[in-house]
Amino acid sequence: MAPGPAGIASDAPFGGPPDVDEEVRVLLFMRSGRDRELVAEALGDRFRVESTTDAAALDSRFDCCVCDDEGFERAAGSIESRRERAAPAFLPFVLLAGGDTDRETTQEAWDHVDDVIELPVRKRALRTRIGNLVERRRTTLRLADREQRLAAAVEEIRQKERAMDEAPVGIALAEPGTGNNPLTYVNEEFERLTGYGPEVLGKDCRLLQGEDTDPATTAAIREAIDDERPVSVDILNYRANGKKFWNQLTVAPIHDETGDVIRFVGFQTDITDRKIRERRLEVMSRVLNHNLRNKMNLIEGYTELLRSDPDEEQRRKSLDVISETTDDLMRIAEAVRKIDHTLSKTDPGETAVELRDRLSELLSQMTDQYPNATFHLSLPDGDSLGVSVLGLQTAIEEGVENAVKHNDDPEPTVWIRAERGDEGWIEIEIEDDGPGIPEHETHVLERGETSLKHADRLGIWLMYWVVSKAGGQFSVESSETGGTLLRMTIPARS
Repeated sequence: MAPGPAGIASDAPFGGPPDVDEEVRVLLFMRSGRDRELVAEALGDRFRVESTTDAAALDSRFDCCVCDDEGFERAAGSIESRRERAAPAFLPFVLLAGGDTDRETTQEAWDHVDDVIELPVRKRALRTRIGNLVERRRTTLRLADREQRLAAAVEEIRQKERAMDEAPVGIALAEPGTGNNPLTYVNEEFERLTGYGPEVLGKDCRLLQGEDTDPATTAAIREAIDDERPVSVDILNYRANGKKFWNQLTVAPIHDETGDVIRFVGFQTDITDRKIRERRLEVMSRVLNHNLRNKMNLIEGYTELLRSDPDEEQRRKSLDVISETTDDLMRIAEAVRKIDHTLSKTDPGETAVELRDRLSELLSQMTDQYPNATFHLSLPDGDSLGVSVLGLQTAIEEGVENAVKHNDDPEPTVWIRAERGDEGWIEIEIEDDGPGIPEHETHVLERGETSLKHADRLGIWLMYWVVSKAGGQFSVESSETGGTLLRMTIPARS
């Protein structure tokens, strides 16, 4: 019979480990006669006794086998293999030695059996000796059953740990506490997502928070943890290298059998792309709604003037306004198309660039396109400035071109600078000597669009989204005396 789980299934003819609570079965492997009848009678009121002379019965399920000398001679060669199939449980064999059993057979029997009982024997003594062997077997069965259950529990825990280790979302476990919840476990996705590995164990997960993390969101998390209730939020977090990312965080308490909280589990998912897409759709909707409504009202009003005013000069002015307005609408449509095209790219090969080469090419292109403008390019010596940022070339080009187009000076000047910043970061600055950007057009980056404040220069949003998607920092500074400074801090290519 094939061995089963924990090496004891072979002791059960129908494929499962013996039930510790089953009725005890004693197999009398003895020739029929008075001795077998007396033994069966002595043991029958305590055990389930089965008698046989068929050697195949040795492969059945029993708790003790009692042999006479003839049975022993037939069974001796298979006793060890039968014990092995019963392992790790103990399976006792007993020899009943009658008066005609020779001494040599009795001596040889001790190498195979667990007890030799010489006949005649008192019924009580027989019961006691067989009972002791059966109890020893039942003890080993209980231990084997316990080990099997323990092994199954350990395997289940290992499977759960593997499931957590290989889960497609970040998973972290933390100790309960007041004001501080040290981490006790983080999985592989948490490490990939945040850049933090085993070194973060023992520290609180708030180390993912940074300057731009919303205090109201962190307060909501802290309140839920203190109240020992689940919470789910979208929070701006920082990776180990300082890169920002939007984290969909769910924290829930884990209780023991008594209801006490023994752990907190946190699930983290990077939703940066989703948050930027949502913000982009919101901005586009409000900007387009505002501009389309206003400009279409303008076109409609001047169209009415054309119908009602016979004055030729007024007709010409009306047509000029209509033409300019339609041009504005076309420029807005092109800006929207550029933003959507830039931020929808998915080919990783398009993101890897040597910034030194690209800025030199851009300078040459802008000089040809705007011959009256002056461009100054400042780059560090001997540094290719390798980056892998989606849409970066388009964002820089947008910033430089806007610096020229929105400058009333007939001979505008633009300064472009790129250098290594803190470890792992590159800083890009675009500065001009123009009139500066109206305050409402820069504040919307943090405060969002409203029906009263809208960004005419969608290029600012394009640069902001490109940098944000890369986990960097984008800022706009306008001087009271004129001029604008755009600063993009982006991760260098590792």
